[in-house]
Amino acid sequence: MIKLLGRQTSGNVQKVIFMLEETGKAYEREDYGRQFNNTQTPEYKALNPTSKVPTLVDGKAVIWESNTILRYLASAYAPALTGATPAERTEVERWMDWVLAAVNPGYLTAFKDSKKPANERAPDYDAQIKELAAQMAILDAHLKGRSYVALEKLTIADIALAPILKRCLDFPLERPAFAELDRWIKAIGERSAFQVAIGAKEKKAA
Repeated sequence: MIKLLGRQTSGNVQKVIFMLEETGKAYEREDYGRQFNNTQTPEYKALNPTSKVPTLVDGKAVIWESNTILRYLASAYAPALTGATPAERTEVERWMDWVLAAVNPGYLTAFKDSKKPANERAPDYDAQIKELAAQMAILDAHLKGRSYVALEKLTIADIALAPILKRCLDFPLERPAFAELDRWIKAIGERSAFQVAIGAKEKKAA
């Protein structure tokens, strides 16, 4: 059985839960993270030298980095969740790269500081939040007339983006309204797999 190591409250772990639930593969999740004092152990570092979560163990295969885990699971068990050709896969995977390279800096800043008083925030807080809003606007414009991020079907692009963008939309930020993003995340949020991923619904017993 597939084993997922990582706390459910992690956005990156939620991506993988979302994916596993969509595939219907049997899996077990174990709580790992700094608060559990178990990611700095020699045993965990042997699996994942970054000491971060998630880590996926599938038989002899050990995979870390959440988007790489999604690619692995799509390739191994759910090819319909990615592109059928190399060109189609680029339509999916460029958004996965985008969320890491362009959204993540502002997302992490907002995650750490958006609820703090202004005088306790990072010096570059305002610039990072402005850039985050600019990146969200890119996806908002892209989603106009689309139900999904890529290929007009659910793919690992939606799965990689949804847990992170939902949090970005929920942060107490001064930003424009993003009607298309709101529409997309509402539709994704109605999926049972996503509800399990974010802890709004119980995982079915294996």
